Amino acid sequence: MITIAIANQKGGVGKTTTAINIATAMAATGWKTLLVDLDPQGNASTGMGIASADRESSTYDILVDEVPLAECVHPTTIPGLDIVPATVDLSGAEVELVSVEDRTARLRRALAHHHAHDICFIDCPPSLGLLTLNALGAADTLLVPLQCEFFALEGLSQLLQTVERVQQRFNPDLGIIGIVLTMFDRRNRLTDQVADDVRDCLGKLVFEAVIPRNVRLSEAPSHGLPALVYDHACAGSRAYIALARELIGRIPEKRKAA
Repeated sequence: MITIAIANQKGGVGKTTTAINIATAMAATGWKTLLVDLDPQGNASTGMGIASADRESSTYDILVDEVPLAECVHPTTIPGLDIVPATVDLSGAEVELVSVEDRTARLRRALAHHHAHDICFIDCPPSLGLLTLNALGAADTLLVPLQCEFFALEGLSQLLQTVERVQQRFNPDLGIIGIVLTMFDRRNRLTDQVADDVRDCLGKLVFEAVIPRNVRLSEAPSHGLPALVYDHACAGSRAYIALARELIGRIPEKRKAA
């Protein structure tokens, strides 16, 4: 199983939307996909139609009580896509784990011997705390959603510094599989300028697929559905399908699903 963390310490950049829809797109192409919700807000779980009352086991149980991963996996309505949901209890996990030895390795140990899925996406909270460190420690690589706005590059530089520190201390093999530009609005000249700056700075690390501002992407979570199911023909859905194709192209051949 290849594990991809979806992270950016800045909030509101489209992490959860990206996690839900890229996971759905990968499942649709035949990959057995697992989505791990590591954000205490639990938006990825809600967006996949998992009600709070149905989250009997969650990522909190994995991190704090070391419950086996298989016992916390919930099926979704999407064939080939399962989820480990999050509950509000997760907000207290960072405090509870402060005095625990190897507290940044809990998620890595849980995922280490899991072979029921081909690929795992981890939806991280909008911070660089202990939860995100667990995700970066467990991940093979990192997918970074980057909003096309003025402060985006500043936040990205902070994230890249964190990745370097994680490589030095916890996970020397952590890489970045790509950066995806989100909330792209062609009517806004600043959007084009930011996109050009990011591409000039990071080159081929930036995906060609760009996620536009799209009403359907915003509406879909309120129905408990990925946008690809809610309206597969909308601009946002088409963009995530294109992103999934690119992502598959960047996964090493030996790690690809049969």
